[in-house]
Amino acid sequence: MKPTRVLVVEDDPNIVDLIRSNLLVRGYDVVVATSAVTALAQFVCHDPAVVLLDLMLPGGDGFEICRRIRQMSPVGIIVVSARTREHEKVRALNLGADDYLTKPFGVDELLARLVATLRRCRPADPPADVVEIKLGHVHIDLDAQAVYRDGERVRLTPTEYSLLQVLALNEGKLMSYGLLLREVWGPGYEESREYVRVYVGRLRAKLERAGYPPLIFTEPRAGYRLVAPDCSEPSV
Repeated sequence: MKPTRVLVVEDDPNIVDLIRSNLLVRGYDVVVATSAVTALAQFVCHDPAVVLLDLMLPGGDGFEICRRIRQMSPVGIIVVSARTREHEKVRALNLGADDYLTKPFGVDELLARLVATLRRCRPADPPADVVEIKLGHVHIDLDAQAVYRDGERVRLTPTEYSLLQVLALNEGKLMSYGLLLREVWGPGYEESREYVRVYVGRLRAKLERAGYPPLIFTEPRAGYRLVAPDCSEPSV
């Protein structure tokens, strides 16, 4: 089995050495890009399983790198940045990042987030007796891990798919923020409500139809509920 490849996009040599040495000793294959210019080239050339992405890079904007990588691939993206403002984290998540880790960070936390992201790239097996789920105009093929809207396949990231699968397998049930965060992102994320809000918004944008009943309902201060819509008539 080939080792899991991680692309580290970071210009600080001390941080690069810290991350690379800890990943190598744990059996990961590590590729490094030290600028925005080389980041995309290294990504295309080496096809990593996960990208660790700094936002402040020589020669370009890390947000733009995040956006372009997400356009090309559903690869796991973990932003590792000194920027701590909430709107910057939300922006990164909206552009497709799966996780956001602020500097300074501990190696154990970085490794835990890396493992969690890799786990989300391999969604949990559905119940053996469930092969597909039909939600009005949305069809989920659980065996193929494929999602269709009005018969056309919708490209979802692993995190988006994992969230949709959890909601769909619990159709009609109120799913709290904490429960969704534990099921999709893993233990330790229970207070990161912005993750759920951003990713529910991404699912709505990709799956819901304007003028028709919604697929995912917000329960204020509680969580979310997925309800199969009646798509025979537009909502008034």
